[in-house]
Amino acid sequence: METKTERGDQLFANLQLLRAKLGQKAKQEPRFRFYSLYGHLLREDVLRLAWTKVRQNGGAPGIDKVTFEQIERSKEGVPGFLKEIRGSLEGKTYYASPVKRAYIPKSNGKLRPLGIPTIKDRVVQMALLLILDPIFEADFLDCSYGFRPERSAHQAIDQIVKTIGEGKMQVYDADIQGYFDSIPHDKLLKALEYRIADRHVLALIRKWMKAPVYEAGKSMRKTEQGTPQGGVISPLLANVFLHWFDKVFHSSTGPAAWAGAKLVRYCDDFVILVRYLTPRIKKYVEEKIEDWMGLTLNREKTRMVDLNRGENFTFLGYTFRQISRRQKWKGKYCYYSPSRMALTRAKAAIREKLGTQYSFLPPGKVVEKVNLFLRGWGVYYCKGYPSKTYSKLNHYVGYCLMKFLQRKSQKGYKMGSGDNWYKLFTRMGLCRLRKKMFIVNT
Repeated sequence: METKTERGDQLFANLQLLRAKLGQKAKQEPRFRFYSLYGHLLREDVLRLAWTKVRQNGGAPGIDKVTFEQIERSKEGVPGFLKEIRGSLEGKTYYASPVKRAYIPKSNGKLRPLGIPTIKDRVVQMALLLILDPIFEADFLDCSYGFRPERSAHQAIDQIVKTIGEGKMQVYDADIQGYFDSIPHDKLLKALEYRIADRHVLALIRKWMKAPVYEAGKSMRKTEQGTPQGGVISPLLANVFLHWFDKVFHSSTGPAAWAGAKLVRYCDDFVILVRYLTPRIKKYVEEKIEDWMGLTLNREKTRMVDLNRGENFTFLGYTFRQISRRQKWKGKYCYYSPSRMALTRAKAAIREKLGTQYSFLPPGKVVEKVNLFLRGWGVYYCKGYPSKTYSKLNHYVGYCLMKFLQRKSQKGYKMGSGDNWYKLFTRMGLCRLRKKMFIVNT
């Protein structure tokens, strides 16, 4: 008799086979338009895996205030929840709930708007993402690194370092203003229609794009453009739209052809590296991004940088510059390390954790929480030459932890005979970031 685990493995294998077939078809026929995709959303394996992924991601409830725990504890449980979704999709009665607006702080002190769909909508979006992802992945170019399987920010950073090493020292550092909130719906749908002919799938995506936004203390407002930053399918839609900039950039009439320019893009953040940054390249990018795609470049943040003149630029949390080797006759090399803003944000996070966030926990548990943050931060910022930044952050963590321990005791924290703060932190198991902790190719 087939066990529950074996059945789950079989369902997953069937879904992987479907995704492989869709990806293969898309790769073999670059102009093929898929016309019967909606039926795949009704498959048990698709909906079950969609729930699993959404549950793993967690997150706050949407406007209906329904949580994961409530769904799991309900009388019908998760199977009943998925059955209800399947029925609404099959009967074409599914509708997109309003998106709850929330805000998260940005590095510049401003707030970034975030859209929080309901769990029901997240599951359906994830189900469609599982179907569409292999189709569009076959089209995406190598210059794109964000929100793609087996692609990462580290790979984008490696490509930048390699390109600088090839002598392309002049950089167009671009910033698209409010990208997720400003994508024109009509142009995005045309980009999707290049591959999708299934009108039911397109109607589903249109419902999510048009879903009204609810913000506490304000009236519900309609959405005329953009895709909610925070929606499960939003990163794919964002990549699909900017993929057309990648295509024209690498076409026979684009800067890649007539200027030898290299484009490195991570979702809506991109840089262009070239030997000679001419006004023609700048004009080309502005015309394509603004006039052709209907977006807006942030003129304050968009910069032209010449590394040969000692200038630098920051991308994906790293600052890049050219510096001379100690032996002058050996020339210069690309020095890249965590940016000043990345260190500032890390210090703010540590200050919060050792200020009020973990004040109710015993010291041992606090150190475990801090270590978890430090290791995650260290894994991302291990590229290049992070030792100086690691040292600064280690020193700051020690200072904050010392203040934390002193506050925990009314008479001040007392150490043993011959002890000091360094020995105490070592005994408590506090993580100290070191370059050798993370084995990477730099």
